[in-house]
Amino acid sequence: NKRHNRTNDGGTIRKTTDVFQLATAVLYQNPIQNFALAPNNLTDAPALAIDFMKQVPTTWDETVFLDGYPGKYCVLARRHGDRWYVVGVNAQKEPLKLSLNLPMWEKGETVSYYLDDKKRQPQLEELKIKNPAEVKVVIQPEGGIILTK
Repeated sequence: NKRHNRTNDGGTIRKTTDVFQLATAVLYQNPIQNFALAPNNLTDAPALAIDFMKQVPTTWDETVFLDGYPGKYCVLARRHGDRWYVVGVNAQKEPLKLSLNLPMWEKGETVSYYLDDKKRQPQLEELKIKNPAEVKVVIQPEGGIILTK
């Protein structure tokens, strides 16, 4: 829910975005994935969120810290088998522009890119890697990103 309530018509508005919440499934290591859902979430949530929740792994073969600062933001990469997940969360009130070094992908590869738009709505785009040593991303305030392939 967008609010701390059983439905989206009352209660306190959640500070973090949907993509921030999805990114925590990778950021926090737990062999059992837990997503807090009310019955209406299955129809209220965008399909991209439900699809991501269905396929995100619960175990990891490799973890790499990419960037971060305590209390401000964190960017982490995790690998499950041959698939990498790069996630970032921004706890600040301003957009965060980062240039990430992602050597797990090669020039010309296309990755799935989950991000928030300026209205805090989740988006799923395809991102072509032009230079793995300098992948530019913007994480919206209290938002998140996920790159995966």
